[in-house]
Amino acid sequence: QVQLVESGGGLVQPGGSLRLSCAASGSFFRINPMGWYRQAPGKQRELVATTTTSGSTNYAESVKGRFTISRDNAKNTVSLQMNNLEPEDTAVYYCYARAWENYYNNNDHWGQGTQVTVSS
Repeated sequence: QVQLVESGGGLVQPGGSLRLSCAASGSFFRINPMGWYRQAPGKQRELVATTTTSGSTNYAESVKGRFTISRDNAKNTVSLQMNNLEPEDTAVYYCYARAWENYYNNNDHWGQGTQVTVSS
């Protein structure tokens, strides 16, 4: 079993910054990749950013240059530094992790979600 706990959401003004963090715990062989998705009201969940243990990253076009994902492999944590936030970034942000039981079996896991609101 794997549990993902997010923190760092909140209310900020346009142009402000927030840093989200997620910690994975439980029983697993490896977590790879790990990252963040978000879901705005009335929209489907979309990828924000993911990263692998080797450091490869993948960002949504809408956040490139503003968001930075980082990971501590030893602690199985991932963070998302969000700068120059825009109202369009308002959403529930979910931590994502693919947990490997061994070299052959894996399952996707999601955090409970943390609210990010960008508004004046």
